[in-house]
Amino acid sequence: MTKVNGVMKIEEIVHTEAPRLLILFNQGQQDVVITAADILGQKHTTVTYLEAVAGQPDSTIVGLEHGSVSNPEDIQRINRMVITAHCIDEEDARIHGLTALCDHEYLYTARQPARRDLARFLGLVLGQTKPHDDLRKKGRTTLLSTTFPDIRAALPNLDILSVGADSVELRVDLLEDPSISRTGHEVPSLEYVGEQVMLLRQRTELPIIFTTRCTKENGRFPMDDPMLFYKYLRKAIQWGCEYIDVELWLPEEIRRKLASEKGSSKIISAWHDFSGKFKWSSAEAQQLFKQGAVYGDIVKMIALINTTEENYELEYFRSVIQTTYSHPPLSALNMGPIGQLSRTLNRVFTPITHPLLPIIAAPGQLSAAEINFRLHSMGQMPKLDLYAIGNVHHTGQAMFFEKCLNELSLPHQLLCIERTSQSSVERFITRPSFGGAYINPPLPATAPYLPKLSNAATTIGQIDTVVAHATSGGKVLLGDNVTWKGIRAMLTRDFVPSAYAGQAALVLASHESQAAAAIFALTSLEIGTIHTIGFKAKGSIAADIQQFHTLEDMKKVSRPFVVISALPSEKTFVVSPLLKHYSSSFKERPGRIFVDLSSGVRGRGDSVALADSLGWTAYGIADVNGWTTVETLRLLVGQNVPFDFVCLAAGRSLYR
Repeated sequence: MTKVNGVMKIEEIVHTEAPRLLILFNQGQQDVVITAADILGQKHTTVTYLEAVAGQPDSTIVGLEHGSVSNPEDIQRINRMVITAHCIDEEDARIHGLTALCDHEYLYTARQPARRDLARFLGLVLGQTKPHDDLRKKGRTTLLSTTFPDIRAALPNLDILSVGADSVELRVDLLEDPSISRTGHEVPSLEYVGEQVMLLRQRTELPIIFTTRCTKENGRFPMDDPMLFYKYLRKAIQWGCEYIDVELWLPEEIRRKLASEKGSSKIISAWHDFSGKFKWSSAEAQQLFKQGAVYGDIVKMIALINTTEENYELEYFRSVIQTTYSHPPLSALNMGPIGQLSRTLNRVFTPITHPLLPIIAAPGQLSAAEINFRLHSMGQMPKLDLYAIGNVHHTGQAMFFEKCLNELSLPHQLLCIERTSQSSVERFITRPSFGGAYINPPLPATAPYLPKLSNAATTIGQIDTVVAHATSGGKVLLGDNVTWKGIRAMLTRDFVPSAYAGQAALVLASHESQAAAAIFALTSLEIGTIHTIGFKAKGSIAADIQQFHTLEDMKKVSRPFVVISALPSEKTFVVSPLLKHYSSSFKERPGRIFVDLSSGVRGRGDSVALADSLGWTAYGIADVNGWTTVETLRLLVGQNVPFDFVCLAAGRSLYR
């Protein structure tokens, strides 16, 4: 974070200027252009011929029907990012020829709401969401390696399968295309693979790793056709997969070409050895890493071993690489039961399995729970006391935290404390076994016993999380605030971050403290003017805050892009007239987001239901608390628990 003009600026989300897009769509499917424009917070228009695109404003999203492109080669002369929006329900052979000349291809079906999936796709391809940067900050990351011949079989249990996973690997070579009769190592068609990617992305928020494993490396793609690998991996980039797995044996020309075309996708440079003769202590090992590092954002090296001692040779090799090279990260492990120690010690994208998967993707693969259990037994994950302090029994969060600890086989115990005073909190966090705490309601950021506060906690003025960082000099406590991250994650689920940039916002609260986290979240999204009702913001939470005093003040704002109510539940009824007033001015302008942060029994009417009926994208406290729980677990125990699992296991009613 930096400070500009006395205002805290959050750099975790980096924006670019409003994107310049041309979206090609199927006949009768122009609604995808309207949805994309709304997600981006921009105006839209459709034209009937390609030459008309040049006359449109840069900030307007332009749509054009596929059939209106008479000469596909002309697409490459358009000074815009070109996305083919392909509804797979429609058969149109011309689309495939056009797609090869476009920057990206968005696949969807009219049978499934596409907005959330499209928002994720646009956020990635436009470079506004950067999952790789977030994962690099974690101490340990994992990938769930799916082994289903059809990903549909995994979808009902995907929330449970992905607990503890930071990404999900789609083993394309293990897919079985029903349209192809199986006689050996058949490769599934691109149409079938594209549908599988679409289905997976619709069902999980995790980054997708697109893997085409060759026959020599325990896969099914033939090694005598390297261009086949390029064809599929290039499509994965177009489809907006966060990672592509590029095998190191592929010709350098192909690896270089993929690196130049990867856009916002990242490359995992993968090398495997099944001979059992490879030695981590050899000069070849470092040479292979350096070769993979040329085009790889992550270098993955996996070998089959015969003795336990080879695990220790790998750990020495890992330490040499980490001290010699600052980039890229190394993911290295040994296969087979003997190599399970290396899987436990590896910190970067460790492949994990789950009992509900049909087969294990590689010999010796462990689940997230098994890895955590082994880390604890080795002394690498000491048992700590985690605290839920405050009204956590009432909200049900304590019960859910315990579920997650058990599901992941984490050794920690959760202690629930009904806070009565600040001094009682101090007594717990100074204990040697203290491993972190979630506090609800939050503490003021003036707590003298916390030597260090995050910028978010200082600016917001509230501490809802205390993190215990183990350092060489001992344990360091950090007071932090995760509520704002929960609010921001929710706000960017249906809209890309740049949609908020420069827009007007309206925030209602009785006191600044009720709205501080929401204002900080809006500021992180580079919101424009924030108008307030019911309170005056005194701190430096945002650069431009103006208080409404009269009805005339309110009329000066034609319509805010987002309205957030932090009023107590018994006062939320005052929001209804505002929602109705601003709803009349929607017309074709993008945006209309409403967030109600109140909990408990509401006064007169349900503001979230009203906003939804008026056409707003509406969120309630259940959504905020769900995302805040996700962020809290990441911060306290370093484990990823998907939002959908929070809703499934905790029950949305527990978060209201």
